[in-house]
Amino acid sequence: MSASLYVTPYNGTTDGADAGYTTDVTDLNQFYEGGDFAWIMTCSALVLLMIPGVGFFYSGLARRKSALSLIMLSMLSIAVVDFQWFFWGYSLTFSHTGSSFIGDLSNFGLMKTLAQPSVGSTKIPDLLFCLYQGMFAAITPALAIGAAVDRARILPCIVFMFVWATIVYDPIAYWTWNANGWSFVMGGLDFAGGTPVHISSGAAALAFSVMIGKRTGYAKSAGLPYRPHNVTHIVLGTVFLWVGWFGFNGGSALAANMRAVMACIVTHLAASVGGITWCLLDYRLEKKWSVVGFCSGAIAGLVAITPGSGFVTPWAAVIFGIVGSIGCNFATKLKFLMGVDEALDIFAVHGIGGIIGNLLTGLFAADYIAALDGFTAIPGGWINHNYVQLGYQIADCVAGFSYSFVLTCVILFLMNLIPGLSLRVSAEMEELGVDDDQLGEFAYDYVELQRHTSDIIPTTEIPASGRAGSSKSSEGPEKMV
Repeated sequence: MSASLYVTPYNGTTDGADAGYTTDVTDLNQFYEGGDFAWIMTCSALVLLMIPGVGFFYSGLARRKSALSLIMLSMLSIAVVDFQWFFWGYSLTFSHTGSSFIGDLSNFGLMKTLAQPSVGSTKIPDLLFCLYQGMFAAITPALAIGAAVDRARILPCIVFMFVWATIVYDPIAYWTWNANGWSFVMGGLDFAGGTPVHISSGAAALAFSVMIGKRTGYAKSAGLPYRPHNVTHIVLGTVFLWVGWFGFNGGSALAANMRAVMACIVTHLAASVGGITWCLLDYRLEKKWSVVGFCSGAIAGLVAITPGSGFVTPWAAVIFGIVGSIGCNFATKLKFLMGVDEALDIFAVHGIGGIIGNLLTGLFAADYIAALDGFTAIPGGWINHNYVQLGYQIADCVAGFSYSFVLTCVILFLMNLIPGLSLRVSAEMEELGVDDDQLGEFAYDYVELQRHTSDIIPTTEIPASGRAGSSKSSEGPEKMV
């Protein structure tokens, strides 16, 4: 009989780290469905695609002189955290044994990480679960590091990503998803990363912005006003993220089943509703249909639905999209109230969006949706009259945000004391641009001086016969903005 249709119950060691050879079988594939393997491997690639999507999204929002560095930082996050995950990250997060706060090193260097059923689900083995969850670990620092825009050196960012993934991400992911973790035992519901990914990265971005200080020219009332330099990059990043989120949420079912399909449905719906909602909010002010607003709203909807995507109905997903988009939209004003130069609104979209999603999950989680995978049983949220669930969700939000914010501040404070790891570029290099100073390369070979040629005052009068397509011209130098 084909192992893709019929599986043999796993008969090896399950109470500690084991590669699977205690089963005394020659074919370790017989314990798993081939369809589940194919789906989770595909989802791993989809989540990987999201990480450069983050880079393009941030790059488009930023100024030209920092555009390439943000894409570079997102790619570095893949490489740095992939090594950290292999080295000890996976073991600290998903070892089969550990405390209520963090795992142990029983899978250090991926030893004994092969065919034993994973902590996440008996449907897939440790090795595949490691591949899939490693992408979550890599995207989270990439989300947070956008706070470095315009002012941070590359080397300290690399060190920060490794340390932060170890000290902040791994414990939060452990207590959320590992069966030994305190939040998991308490009964907190987080299907795909509301706290480990979004709240933790949003809090870290806020802490990074506080610790590194404001950019030159920042005003408390108006910030540092400039237009996103490349809306096409924002759209491209949104496309990567939207498509990748099918793997992010759909794959978190950890099998190819009806629950995975439902997660994809509600994810897509929340993103669509969120994009329209934010667009309408912007239209009421500017009377323009903002592309940036639509993309921001879609991401806000995706963030909000993440913790609840395996627990809620499609009609609830509409509420997640609307409330998430409205909440994140108004949260973009919080940085002015706090006097923090959080340039890319990572805290507003991911931090606040993750909190909104967690709380709404406490209200709308349905036991019959979770049961679509055939084995998950939860008491549900308020719609199942399980009113204490909201309290569990609040506790998880507060713990995740507080832990990430405080530990990020401590990490950055200590790093700044170490010679060679000072966080910020000099004032002169900030004016020049991080791309030029830190990379020596640029996103574009040519940068326009002004958006409109009519804004340029010519230094010399040009004869009418020499003018081509414009009444004015200039021989002035280009300037990176």
